[in-house]
Amino acid sequence: MNKAVYIAASDANSGKSMMSLGLMQLLLRKKPKVGYFRPIIDNLSGDKKDNHINTILNYFKIKCSYEDCYAFTRSDLIDKLNDDREDEVISEIIGKYKVLEEQNDFVIVEGTDFSDHGAIIEMDLNVLIAKNLGIPVIIISGGLHKTLDEFTQGLRLTYDLFVNKDVKVISVVANKIEYFNIDIIIKQMREHLPIDVSISAIPINRKLNNPTIKELLSKINATVLFGNEFLNNITGDIKVGAMQLANFLHHLTPDSVVVTPADRSDILLGTLQANISTNYPSVSGVVLTGGIELNKSVIKLIEGLEKIIPILWVKEGTFAVTTKLGNVRSHIYAENVDKIKMSINIFETHVDVTALNEKLTSYKGTDIVTPRMFQYNLLKRAKEVKKHIVLPEGNDDRILVAASQLDKADVVRLTILGKKELIVAAVKRLNISFDFESITIINPIESDYFDDFSNTLYELRKHKGLSPAMADDLMADVSYFGTMMVYKGLVDGMVSGAAHTTQHTIKPALQFIKTKPGYSVVSSIFFMCLEDRVSVFGDCAINPNPTAEELAEIAIASAESSIAFGIDPKIAMLSYSSGTSGKGEDVDTVRKATEIIKQKRPDLKVEGPIQYDAAVDPFIGKKKLPNSKVAGQANVLIFPDLNTGNNTYKAVQRETGALAIGPMLQGLNKPVNDLSRGCTVEDIFNTIILTAIQAQAK
Repeated sequence: MNKAVYIAASDANSGKSMMSLGLMQLLLRKKPKVGYFRPIIDNLSGDKKDNHINTILNYFKIKCSYEDCYAFTRSDLIDKLNDDREDEVISEIIGKYKVLEEQNDFVIVEGTDFSDHGAIIEMDLNVLIAKNLGIPVIIISGGLHKTLDEFTQGLRLTYDLFVNKDVKVISVVANKIEYFNIDIIIKQMREHLPIDVSISAIPINRKLNNPTIKELLSKINATVLFGNEFLNNITGDIKVGAMQLANFLHHLTPDSVVVTPADRSDILLGTLQANISTNYPSVSGVVLTGGIELNKSVIKLIEGLEKIIPILWVKEGTFAVTTKLGNVRSHIYAENVDKIKMSINIFETHVDVTALNEKLTSYKGTDIVTPRMFQYNLLKRAKEVKKHIVLPEGNDDRILVAASQLDKADVVRLTILGKKELIVAAVKRLNISFDFESITIINPIESDYFDDFSNTLYELRKHKGLSPAMADDLMADVSYFGTMMVYKGLVDGMVSGAAHTTQHTIKPALQFIKTKPGYSVVSSIFFMCLEDRVSVFGDCAINPNPTAEELAEIAIASAESSIAFGIDPKIAMLSYSSGTSGKGEDVDTVRKATEIIKQKRPDLKVEGPIQYDAAVDPFIGKKKLPNSKVAGQANVLIFPDLNTGNNTYKAVQRETGALAIGPMLQGLNKPVNDLSRGCTVEDIFNTIILTAIQAQAK
């Protein structure tokens, strides 16, 4: 079920604040707890807080700490992106968002402000965040100072950027549109957008679009002489008082700000009088320039007035101050309740809230799992119930570095096999933090378990001709010792293979842990973390030439594994042919395996035989197998033999930069997983996490 929405602007000053306020009001009428999250906020000096977050939290009395409502300031973000740490950025954003998601019934996520970056760079960042959070998007686009073509083209570009990355856009809102253009804009949007996208157009509201006196004050570094209590007055036109008072009064307009040198007492007093006169429009404030002190008699006169508008005093000259005032952008802030209420009222008047609410509640979410979300979920699940994993290869530096990282993350309990003095020396040489109190080190030969393990192995394998002496020799091997720890229940799983072959790693498991009921073969899968999705590849490590029956079993096991790790399986049984056209023994094996799967597990979505391109490319899939529920969107890819599978996963990994997590073995009674001898620290880290989650299922 969908629990969030992402508000994305097409450019600066589009009106995201109004959208957030209106949505918050709408959602709080239906849901008890609604959270608010801004992944990126602007840089702020001192103890200042982000205006958007502060306004939402205070006005709606949201019980959430300010720090929990954002992930990065803009400068922090840029530093990390410049250091090529995009994965870290997205992981942090996902983590912060997930906390709010768990605490609330719904979360409003508001995108970036287009303050510093170019529009395309900033929009790509919004697409990336929304994609990895897996939530639908509302696009708001401002129409101020744009031609119809400029507005339409910009909106369509923004829409395409999201949908081309498989991000669902549920609504598009055109904001700050002249009244006479509303019908034209709606017609244009309807012609260029799919029928399932809700569309609305909001006319420009000059009062909402104009800054308050308080906002002007902060931009010109002014001193408030009078009218502190009216700083939230919304401003109108900027009027420079340079001519004679009699002529100047004719130029006053509603809510105007009068800018005049401080020695022009006639303009100042005339403006104050006009403000209380029924014959002239109200004035929002006065700015006195030039740094000239007001005459005491003038101050005394002003102090005696009943109604005093804000009077600001600055040192700068009239021209410089007027230029600055003309560039001030309007914002909505917590103290300006009138503007907040105005924003909510405009939203409810002009946005089709019924259609929007239906889109929010009916959206079922995406079945695409991004790599970063997948990795986040792995880490979160592993932490839920900490499991104990043994690592037999304590003589490998990569194992020690990964163990250090896992221990600091407090994800699993670890036992490492090897000589402690050698491990201590390696840790010192590697200069890594390593807690020898929390990570257990066991030397198999010197262990108190050794005799018991050796006797157990002898009893289990004596019918195969194993002698006690042979059992002792085998138990001195770290793979046998580690596997026996799993068998005895002293640990929950084992990860090895960084310094040993696959056969060396899994042979003990096949001998006495054995396959679980219903499984005749042990197989393997890789979780392939591609640029924008996670696919399951199997079998790429164990079975050279599986029969049709074995291939079907591998596919079913892989589907079960994908479900266990949060991926809704769509199985492609790969071959050199798609559909019924191909002939030959190999394709017949795949065809038979597909039929076995359909008989045994009619609940699973499976297609085969099918070629790789038809399995993963929607256009080719629709062309070759137009009626298939799997073609073009397969996420569990079963290879016909080890040669094809192993080469393909390595080719995809190297050519695309994909992260291959695994192999993860399937079919054993207890989890034992094999590493590649070319594995990285990250590979080891991820495989241990997989093993811990497998152990939780036991």
